[in-house]
Amino acid sequence: MKNSTSIISVQDLSIGYEDYAVMRNLSFEIESGDIFIIMGGSGCGKSTLLRTMTGLIPALSGHIRINGIDIVTASDEQKKYLVKHFGILYQGGALFSSMNLFENVALPLQQYTSYSYDEIREIVEFKLALVGLAGFENFFPSEISGGMRKRAGLARALALDPEILYFDEPSAGLDPLSSKRLDNLILEINKNLGTTIIVVTHELASLFAIGKNSIFLDNTIKTYSAKGNPKELLKKPPNDRVRAFLTRGRE
Repeated sequence: MKNSTSIISVQDLSIGYEDYAVMRNLSFEIESGDIFIIMGGSGCGKSTLLRTMTGLIPALSGHIRINGIDIVTASDEQKKYLVKHFGILYQGGALFSSMNLFENVALPLQQYTSYSYDEIREIVEFKLALVGLAGFENFFPSEISGGMRKRAGLARALALDPEILYFDEPSAGLDPLSSKRLDNLILEINKNLGTTIIVVTHELASLFAIGKNSIFLDNTIKTYSAKGNPKELLKKPPNDRVRAFLTRGRE
């Protein structure tokens, strides 16, 4: 049963590809308004878990309930409904290179709403301003920096005012200053909009700066070996692998 505050409930989930299980027996809750970190070493299945949670790849077994709807067994109509309620920021921003920023951010509004052009223009300008890109509507992805592309991708993810935002390695390829700015933006969106945020990352600075809760995917046992606030896990790591990950092996 989903508790009264959880927006996502994962139960007995196994993920992977065809007959190969990357992770097994994952069970955890994500509360509404949380910033939830999916962490672990390279190749442990972080991005695979995110793709499974968003319905991009099928689960091997188990359940992922989002607002009570199981995305594993959902009908096409239910999945379409869920897609309107979450946004995804991919590693590289995943902007369409042939479209300018206005066209990229407008795309989900054109696909999923019946807004007029003037209404869409107003929303797009607001979303770009929200991520610090006011005035960049006519720029193409190749004409802006990597950090700006990430923020433009975030503006597109926010276009439909989602309840849930998924981030796949948001700091990948960014310099420390751009990464910190993106972390601050994530915190602002969470605080001001109340958006539930799920972040896949192995960047210690980011996960300690923004994480309220987390799960540690453990390659050794092919399931999680820790859950909780990252800072608390650092103070009292449940095993040597978590300690080594959170300290980069410096202790």
